[in-house]
Amino acid sequence: MPHAVIFDMDGVLVDSEPLWHEAEIEAFGAVGVRLTVADCLRTTGLRVDAVVDYWFAHQPWAARSKLAVESDIVAGMVRRLREHARPLPGAVEAVRFLHARGLPLAVASSSPLVLIEAVLARLALADAFRLVRSAEHEPHGKPHPGVYLTTAAALGVDPRACVAIEDSGNGIRAAVAAGMYTVAVPDQPVAPEALALAQIVLGSLVELPERWSEIARE
Repeated sequence: MPHAVIFDMDGVLVDSEPLWHEAEIEAFGAVGVRLTVADCLRTTGLRVDAVVDYWFAHQPWAARSKLAVESDIVAGMVRRLREHARPLPGAVEAVRFLHARGLPLAVASSSPLVLIEAVLARLALADAFRLVRSAEHEPHGKPHPGVYLTTAAALGVDPRACVAIEDSGNGIRAAVAAGMYTVAVPDQPVAPEALALAQIVLGSLVELPERWSEIARE
């Protein structure tokens, strides 16, 4: 039986990936780096600083510092999330289902804490989570397992007794590396080799309540 459930946020709880694409295209465009949505998909699941490092390595610019571009992306996301964030199918119901069962719930996201808080407020889910953790406070972001290991430690739960719910290849790799039972709910195409690492793949969180006994091995 799992002792805790840890959710990723972007692409799991909230339909934020299109908003990330908009914010990244806008911020990078301001420094002369022209991205498409397909370009943005290359960095799905990474921390903002890693996204900026990736594109600076490929198309370096001089107009603004990397830190300033990070700030521009985050500011654009805060604005978009507050105005447009919407839950993915079954997300709110899945959280409420697990919360009603008395399981400790947490969020472990690559997004900065300010964005996690904005999303949970927008979706009226803040009360359901015992803990939220951002990989911005970790030495390494996903696919490194650090944010998952830190979250489990803060909950006082062995990582091997946790269920992690992820959508991206980087997130799946992080959860599996942490030793967690990993549920993949891909919101975008995921490399088959990454998807194969998950113990179970759901079409959406709508399926979670009916498949919980399988996941929890009840």
